[in-house]
Amino acid sequence: MAAATSAAATAISSSSSSRLLLFSNSASVCQLIAPFRLKVSEAKSFISSSSSPQTSKRRHGVPCMALGTTEAETKKKTGYEIQTLTSWLLKQEQAGVIDAELTIVISSISMACKQIASLVQRASISNLTGVQGAVNVQGEAQKKLDVVSNEVFSNCLRSSGRTGIIASEEEDVPVAVEESYSGNYIVVFDPLDGSSNIDAAVSTGSIFGIYSPNDECLADADDDTALSSTEQRCVVNVCQPGSNLLAAGYCMYSSSVIFVLSVGNGVSAFTLDPMYGEFVLTQENLQIPKAGKIYAFNEGNYQLWDDKLKKYIDDLKDPGPSGKPYSARYIGSLVGDFHRTLLYGGIYGYPRDKKSKNGKLRLLYECAPMSFIVEQAGGKGSDGHQRILDIQPAEIHQRIPLYIGSVEEVEKLEKSIVKIEIFMEAPG
Repeated sequence: MAAATSAAATAISSSSSSRLLLFSNSASVCQLIAPFRLKVSEAKSFISSSSSPQTSKRRHGVPCMALGTTEAETKKKTGYEIQTLTSWLLKQEQAGVIDAELTIVISSISMACKQIASLVQRASISNLTGVQGAVNVQGEAQKKLDVVSNEVFSNCLRSSGRTGIIASEEEDVPVAVEESYSGNYIVVFDPLDGSSNIDAAVSTGSIFGIYSPNDECLADADDDTALSSTEQRCVVNVCQPGSNLLAAGYCMYSSSVIFVLSVGNGVSAFTLDPMYGEFVLTQENLQIPKAGKIYAFNEGNYQLWDDKLKKYIDDLKDPGPSGKPYSARYIGSLVGDFHRTLLYGGIYGYPRDKKSKNGKLRLLYECAPMSFIVEQAGGKGSDGHQRILDIQPAEIHQRIPLYIGSVEEVEKLEKSIVKIEIFMEAPG
């Protein structure tokens, strides 16, 4: 080895002209060898061990970035450095924002979302489009994927061993996890929001919220509704206002699969990388614009709305001095419409009307989680006259009106309608 090194050093010394030619275009050389940069200490060691003192001295004077990299520069983020949802959660745990138990719950939810994303993408191939044939507790016809997605979500949460109660849009009452698998957290979720869009391949999503147990709410069952003691205890624990949420998020299944999450210290977005099969951090500290020029309302119900709400919508369409009216954008999927509003600003609304006198969206597992997220992003969620997160649920599947988005836009609506009157006309 020593002989080989000596021979190499002699060869280098004897080819001085070649060496000068090699380094005469040092910029090109640096570009060529940049991916293989050495630390300064390693470069110096290599030079001293493989050349004579004279050669080493002459090389040291060459302005080449490969040999002049500082220790600080080597620590810069490279194009191959990514942060997955798992590593992000571990950092939150290390910082004391969440505990290990909550990390496991959120990881289980992300796994459920990956499975549902795959099912959605293969829905037509796997014959999962169309109606299941059953009707859920809301009186809505269940799609095949509604049923499958609910089972996927429930199974992932049960197997985590950290959830004690789960409540779903597709279940009549909350479900207590078996004692051998039970933990402390309560998870509420809509396993597949916007499932009516599945057959048309329009964006859909899953929504979830995570609570700690609470025994303050009392169950209010009808006389003819026989609930077991376990079911009654489930109802008691789940009835919590959104202000008690520990974490909330949603996963949107569209051209990209995007997992948006808040654990109470801002909002982060993760995109599913199909190469790795992992959610990768793509946006941190998401902030909704204070105002926006987009509104998302189902104007097919316009004639069923209160006159004050009609006036508000008409004002949005008025070009005014700027000459630019608001743009209407409505997908029909809460997750899809909300995600666009979160990024671009504006307002999303689903008001009460003559047909749906209490509104249509569910407080516990749709309105509250989305309001938690939008407030963490600097926005606002309201039912028209009060903060969504302050509303105490009266029942599991309670429906309310929802107006959510940029602070200025939601406040403008509240001032316009003041208080939407409840229609008392008889049916028909």
